[in-house]
Amino acid sequence: MEERQRTVALIGPGRAGTTIALGLVEQDWTVVGVGGRAPDAPSTVAAAAVLATGTGLVSEVARGAALVIIATPDRAIEQVLLAAEPSIEPGALVVHLAGSRGLDVYSALLDRRTGVRVGAMHPLQTFPSATTGVERLAGAWAAVAGDPEVAEIARSLGLRPFDLADSDRGRYHAAAVIASNHLIALLGQVERLAATCAVPFEAFAPLVTGSVRNAFALGPADALTGPVARGDLTTVEQHLRDLDPAERDAYRALAREAARLTGRRDTGLDRLLGDLRQPPATPGDD
Repeated sequence: MEERQRTVALIGPGRAGTTIALGLVEQDWTVVGVGGRAPDAPSTVAAAAVLATGTGLVSEVARGAALVIIATPDRAIEQVLLAAEPSIEPGALVVHLAGSRGLDVYSALLDRRTGVRVGAMHPLQTFPSATTGVERLAGAWAAVAGDPEVAEIARSLGLRPFDLADSDRGRYHAAAVIASNHLIALLGQVERLAATCAVPFEAFAPLVTGSVRNAFALGPADALTGPVARGDLTTVEQHLRDLDPAERDAYRALAREAARLTGRRDTGLDRLLGDLRQPPATPGDD
């Protein structure tokens, strides 16, 4: 095996890229360098320290690397690829970690270079830090595309790869955002409402984790409980009266999604949840 075959360069020293690179180090890969906004940028220096390597210019850091990981913001990938192109070795595999972008990002690079292999690998996991992130890789799924070696690398990290076409990227990434970011935003609403009645946010943890487990064990529709599932309009109406107006939009929107899961049409519930701007009418207003 050539020495260069297990060497990796990281461009984009954020949590996701550093996590993947650190996972590769644990699989006996050697990181040859880290590139970021600048070689002396704090994030670049910090990632290099974690990976026990040096920093370099994006235009130079891929030299000597069999694998180049691109972990920059999605909108910057094409620009970074062109900046890195002079140092990308013949036959190297270039892999980006973006969930919303596919293989189309490589068009300009491949117009300039032949013999470079390309791929995409998006782990369906959240990484609060590189060291904690490595522990979360095992068993997580990952969307892959491009060169077959991408799936092999994913499996070596403990990930469960699945193929994803470029044409499906937008809907897939939207699902990932809802599963992570929107779920956190929803829990933020729980925390706000709990604070208004002096209930600890932590008190909801067993309910949340139990509900999530039920959703994956039974499917979301069968796991649904609560007033919408029961068709209890009186309770839903009372919730909307009691909520601060700033909290009603999210409640109504998610209640409509719960109603969709039931598979039933309820015209009374439709009217109650239809207008995001207005509180429900108080009995006797008519």
